[in-house]
Amino acid sequence: MNYQNICRKARKVVEEAALFIKSEVGRVENDQIEDKAHNSLVSYVDKHAEDILVRGLGAIVPEATFLTEEDTIENKISELVWIIDPLDGTSNFLHQIPVFSVSVALQHHDEIVVGLVLEVNKNECFYAWKGGGAFLNEHPIHVSDVQTLSGALVATGYPSRNFDLLDPYFVALKKLMFSTRGMRRLGSAAVDLVYVACGRFSGYFEYGLSAWDVAAGIIIVKEAGGEVADFKGGNNYLFGGEMVASNGRIHKDFLAVLTPAFHA
Repeated sequence: MNYQNICRKARKVVEEAALFIKSEVGRVENDQIEDKAHNSLVSYVDKHAEDILVRGLGAIVPEATFLTEEDTIENKISELVWIIDPLDGTSNFLHQIPVFSVSVALQHHDEIVVGLVLEVNKNECFYAWKGGGAFLNEHPIHVSDVQTLSGALVATGYPSRNFDLLDPYFVALKKLMFSTRGMRRLGSAAVDLVYVACGRFSGYFEYGLSAWDVAAGIIIVKEAGGEVADFKGGNNYLFGGEMVASNGRIHKDFLAVLTPAFHA
């Protein structure tokens, strides 16, 4: 299977979805917004963008099934699975805050082999395929060379629905606020991850995540030379709901903060 060719074709589909999303900025009325759950919003924009992705990606790899956020198609795990977040950062989009993205990944034999994240406002398309390196708009990208946690700019996502781990989260957040160069919360996990991949951030952590939030970012970070893990330093990060990503150089020290906070 030619992952590079699949990535190239998928990029055109992702760009089509991003163009639609951008055309709808500021046009969604309040009565067109649905509450899926507490602090979880969706509109016709998410659903139509997902339709674009499902139709286009389905033509590229017809035998693949889908795992999607908006359930516009039956979710089914198989040997080949497209994992899709049509609009990561819906709240930002609806409030016209310029950080939101389209995130698409292909999983083959339980491994993410292709990933694309397109940040809509800056038209920055980050992508990678297994063994091919990571790119931003045709240019190779690499993680930062920051060597210490004290020199790292770190991203996170504040809990918005799952508050069960709020206390350990604040323990970790407080320690990182004192031991890093600074903290950022952009509102799109996919963007946080690709910003680690291109060196804008040196680390990122969050809990309460779904697979479609992080699937594409996983391979992009890895192919850019970074590391990903769960909060124990293990591999349960795609479906485990928690993730730490870094440039690799600060990984051990980063986990030394997160592991005792969340898994004391």
